[in-house]
Amino acid sequence: MRRPRTLRALALVSVMTLATACAVGPDYHTPDAPVVSRYTPEPLAPALVEGRDLPAEWWTVFQCPALDALVRQALTDSPTLAGAQAKLGRAQQDLEAGKGVRLPQADLRASATRVDIDPESFDTDRLPVETPFTLYDVSAQVSYTLDLFGRTRRELEGLAAVVDYQRFQLEAARLSIAGNVVTAAIREASLRQQIERTREVVSLEEKMLEIAERRERLGAIPRIEVAAQRSETAEVRAGLPDLERRLAETRHRLAVLLGQVPGEASLPEFHLDDLKLPAELPLSLPSELARQRPDIMAAEALLHEASARVGVATADLYPHITLSATGGSLSTVFANLLGPGTWFTLLGGKLMQPIFHGGTLRAEKRAAMAAFDQAGATYREVLLTGFQDVADVLVALDADAKRLRDRSESAAAAKTILDVTSQRYESGGVSHIELLEAQRRLQRTRIEETRALADRYADSAALFQALGGGWWVEKPATPPDPGPEPGSAPQGSSRTGAAYNPAQGP
Repeated sequence: MRRPRTLRALALVSVMTLATACAVGPDYHTPDAPVVSRYTPEPLAPALVEGRDLPAEWWTVFQCPALDALVRQALTDSPTLAGAQAKLGRAQQDLEAGKGVRLPQADLRASATRVDIDPESFDTDRLPVETPFTLYDVSAQVSYTLDLFGRTRRELEGLAAVVDYQRFQLEAARLSIAGNVVTAAIREASLRQQIERTREVVSLEEKMLEIAERRERLGAIPRIEVAAQRSETAEVRAGLPDLERRLAETRHRLAVLLGQVPGEASLPEFHLDDLKLPAELPLSLPSELARQRPDIMAAEALLHEASARVGVATADLYPHITLSATGGSLSTVFANLLGPGTWFTLLGGKLMQPIFHGGTLRAEKRAAMAAFDQAGATYREVLLTGFQDVADVLVALDADAKRLRDRSESAAAAKTILDVTSQRYESGGVSHIELLEAQRRLQRTRIEETRALADRYADSAALFQALGGGWWVEKPATPPDPGPEPGSAPQGSSRTGAAYNPAQGP
């Protein structure tokens, strides 16, 4: 007679086990990488080596020790990164807290209750105990909610996706901080050289003004020519305060990026001669971009979280079963609390099946599905924006190369003119004013060359940022994350390109 009951019990256990192993709602799958063969419609410039991974410390490509030290300091001391790391740590702890829900919950309880009962309320003149009395209770309760339809698992899946999101946000913050430091250093170097050469132009303009005034006193030229030279001198001199202001603001920006007060920051000075770029730069494959840019990976993590929320909302439509057991001792005498005859046990189960909630639960599921669609659209938008960023930077680099070539040719021609003019001046063939004019022309062409070179450096840094900064190659030399967490490596990513070493070249 016991065998049928045993078989039924085993069958029930098997059914519950199988039910627990399933989870309703969509199973998340990493979006397929876009099939893209090139970033721009036109062929890439020969200065870019396609298929090479960026170095994790991509700023070392500029071969400037002072810049390298400054970026490392910013990655260590930046308050922005400290906040991003704290958010990641919070997400990790939320995940750890959520994991506890999958385990049985146990609580220990102790109480003392003063009870006063009127015997007449029980239709008797005498109760088994004298009233009032104190009821002492010591018990332990264990409860467990069966995850029959995967609600808890979907919640944990969503929390793990939030951890991934915060991790990629941290990587994006690191990339942004490094990029801002490099860009500010390049801007400082450019402004410092522009100021130096503008001062040389001002000096030349003042000398030309002195000559014009002397010639006017001798009656060699009319007053209008002196006025024109004085106006031009003032115009060139008026550009210096703005350049100096921009240089000071750039230095202040660098101090804040390093977590320092601008008035007390100790910063190195940067010059364009301190920065160098190799003839060829690495360019990762377009098919890899979706697995390399932190903002794209963060958008995918939010898509994963939205998928898990659909599963939670779906599981809320199905039954919830909670099993509980309580055991302890109950006595009216504290000294006998753990004595014989005071022990009790309670076993129970609770089933909750939603029947009518005014359409709330189904509306919440539809809202979760709409949120999933929204997250998918956002992911596609971020992905397209990433490709646009790279394409825009590549076009800018191509324009930079052409502009720098033209500016360099112009400066070289101006230098040739100055050399010839200097020789003729020494032989008495030209006047001093013509020599000053040749010197002024050279300095102005060099100012334009400085701007063109700084643009090339800045756009090269923008390219490294647009490609994701090389974080997937190895961890930068920054403080460690608050601890390991699930989902640290993106699924489905492939790293086939060889890492780029700026010291060895491509």
